[in-house]
This record gives sequence, C-alpha cells and structure tokens, in this order.
Amino acid sequence: MMTPEQYRLLLTPEVRRTVEEQIGRDPAAIALDKRIPHAALVATQVKYLARARTKLPSYYEARCILPPLAFEQASSEACAARKSCSGERVLDLTCGLGVDALYLSKRFREVITLERDATLAAVAGENFRRLGATNIRVINSSAEAFLASTRDHFDWIYADPDRRSAEGRKLVRLEDCSPDIPKLLPELRRIAPNLCVKNSPLFDVGEALRLFPDSRVEVLSLGDECKEVVVYDDGSGPLVTATALGRGSFSAAPGETAPPPGRFDPERYGYLVIPDVSLQKARLARIHLAGKADIWSDNGYGFAVEEPEGVLGRTFAVESIEPYDPKRLKRELKGREAEVLKRDFPLAAEELMRRLGLHAGAGLRLAFTKIGNDFWVIRLK
Repeated sequence: MMTPEQYRLLLTPEVRRTVEEQIGRDPAAIALDKRIPHAALVATQVKYLARARTKLPSYYEARCILPPLAFEQASSEACAARKSCSGERVLDLTCGLGVDALYLSKRFREVITLERDATLAAVAGENFRRLGATNIRVINSSAEAFLASTRDHFDWIYADPDRRSAEGRKLVRLEDCSPDIPKLLPELRRIAPNLCVKNSPLFDVGEALRLFPDSRVEVLSLGDECKEVVVYDDGSGPLVTATALGRGSFSAAPGETAPPPGRFDPERYGYLVIPDVSLQKARLARIHLAGKADIWSDNGYGFAVEEPEGVLGRTFAVESIEPYDPKRLKRELKGREAEVLKRDFPLAAEELMRRLGLHAGAGLRLAFTKIGNDFWVIRLK
C-alpha cells in the first residue's frame, strides 16, 4: 500500500515533473539512476503509467497517481464503462483506485464512494480532481461504519469487494470477501432498492443466482479472457448474459436448454467454432450455437457444416478431423512448429506439445477435444 509520505512526494511539483520527464524510459533503469531524486518512487509511477495506457487510458492522459496494489485490483476502463446502472445517486462501497466510481459518475448525478484506507482515499480524490470528475465525493470510511450511521438514500449501491485475505490468499465466495455483502444485505436494502456487485471471474453464475434470485448476471470478457461476473440485483431477472467486449452479447433465461446434437460425424464439418470464454463461463455456449453449429458441451468446441454467422467467438476452416493417436502424431509432427488449442481435453496445451515433440510457432494450428468417449485432433487451415 502507498504510504502517506510517498503520496505527499507525488504531489510535489519536483516529483511530478520528474515522472513526466522519465515517461518512456525503462523503469529498472530509472530506479538505478542516482541522478534522479526519489528514483524508486518515480520508477514505479512510470511503470504503472505505461501499463495504464492500455488498461486505464484516461488515468494515463491525466497523469494520475497509481498505487501498485490498487492498480492491480482495479477494473479496466473497458469493463467499468460496461456497468449498466444509472440514476440520481449511487453509493460505491469500495472505491479503491476509483475506476468504477469514475464511470458511475457518467451515469449518475452524484457518486458517494467509500475508501477505508486514508491514503488511498486521498489518492482517489486527487485523481478525480485531475480527471475533472466533480460529482464524486470520497469518504474515508469502511462500508460497515458508513452503513451503520447513514440516513441517506440512494438509487443504487455498487460494490467490488476485496477478494484477498489478510494473508494475500484469493477469495471466491462472496461471504468471505470484504465487505461481506450477503451479511450487509438488510442494511443495503434499507438505503437503496438496487444493488450491483462486481465479482471475480472465478465466481460461479449459479451461486450468483442463488444469492440474488431475481438478478441479471453478466459475464464480461475482454481479449478472450474472462474479467468479471457482475450481478444487477434490481428485480429485472433472472437473466444471464455473456458479453465479449467489442464483439457483442448474448442472453438467456437460467435453465434454458438447446436440443442435443446427434452423432459426431467428422466427415461432415467444414468449420470449427471456439465459443468466447464469456459464453463458456455463463454456460450459454450450447444455446448460443443452436442452429448454427453442433456442440456437445458448454466447455467444448462447436462444429459447423457451413461457416456460421453472428457467432460470439472465433471460427476456423477445418482441414481434417481425425482420432487422437499420439504415437502416429509424434512420428508425423515431431520437431515442427505449431499453435495448440484445447477444449474438453485432459492434457494441457504445453503437455500436448511436449508429448508430440512440437515447438511453439505458426507452422500448424491444431485443436484437441473429447466428444463422448472419443478423443479428436482437428487440423485447422
């Protein structure tokens, strides 16, 4: 965590000017440069500003202060911009670096955001000033203390609970995170009718619907990586949505099913579909691909006779589909470069490459999967 002294130094004109002058340099070289006052602190800010150009471009442009731990735990701006709640007033229980509060301020007239660490609360307030977000008020308080004393009312409450234990262990169950949202629900209901909770990408969609039965649950992915599971407990559900940012969304009611495909016939298929990870996480792949491609598992590949349109995922032309025979494949492919993909297959991609004697590269693209009791390798064009 950033210390009060480090924060004070980052406010001084001298250190701010030095950070600006060093942008673009290797942070390791900056840290070792004895000519630079407070070189380690400057190097850290340069390092995280460089990373912010992609993850938090507004913070980069405004030259915000970026405490490392808060940066690592922050939402990306792309994910924060997706939050679909709006109204007059919102209470953010978990400010952190304030990225979600910043984007909530574009949808609400007033944002009250809580941060229990005094230095991080000061950092967030300073960053909002640099970002020109004048309708956000930062309060240095825990969620529990604020809820126990407030008589205010809000349209929405937003929370991104801390998912690290005191020992640094990752937490997944919402009851184990801080603040404990299920425990606080009576207090939350007292001051706001609607609740939005951002959860870990590991958080189970079924668990979200168990805790919040009438909610909308949205799984967000970015660049083929699942980023977060967001619950909108506003009585508009139950509904599950998979969203691949920049690509599209697909929604279905919980429990909705698609008819199972028939027998797997490798000779029929000309295209392989890799459903986006948001569909996989939301358990919507089979419903999404119904009528477009045959798929035997939400975790598996889709197979299509003709190239499908409107698919949330990637589509590849198939060269051949054959039974997985590791001895024959090794004799044929050993020493060659390949990209290896796998879904519903018991071996990791790295282990497959080792067993088949392959090297990472762009020479071949191979996909491995299991359908029923049979293992298959798909050569892609």
